[in-house]
Amino acid sequence: MRNLALIVVLVLVGASVYLVSSNSSRPASEWVNSVAVGDIAPDFQLEDTEGNQVSLQALRGKVVLVNLWATWCPPCIEEMPSMERLNEVMAGDDFVMLAVNTEENGRNVVPAFLQKTPYTFPILYDDKGVVQKLYGVFKFPESFVIRKDGTVAEKIIGPLDWSSIETITYLKNLTKG
Repeated sequence: MRNLALIVVLVLVGASVYLVSSNSSRPASEWVNSVAVGDIAPDFQLEDTEGNQVSLQALRGKVVLVNLWATWCPPCIEEMPSMERLNEVMAGDDFVMLAVNTEENGRNVVPAFLQKTPYTFPILYDDKGVVQKLYGVFKFPESFVIRKDGTVAEKIIGPLDWSSIETITYLKNLTKG
């Protein structure tokens, strides 16, 4: 009986740690329905780290990877080097990667983060939670692969090795279609 109680406590503690580390600081009541595979990806316009406005609609005709992340999220940081490799491999194809930082203080923490670990793909500030709400994202990282026609081809929750042969082949095939 004591072993069962210990197991229950450990499961509850583990679940609590997972929920605290994966949830955003914004209340769930602010979220709209989650975007699903087959949906038209909701348009958005955000500022990147260079001060440029980036619009999803302006990228129609390209395959777009939209990755929502935070500097405090270990799985987000874990997948970023593979995102950089993917971005390098896909250069010249009809492909764009957008890393959307969801932190309210992103404009303060992202520059320091990028000084330590620079990346060449565009990083956008979603400090007001616009994209996070539009896409119904509450676990990080969460990514959406968007086809050239603007429909969501894939929704990935959690980190991924974006530079794997399978992923690169899949994305290259999308850029051809």
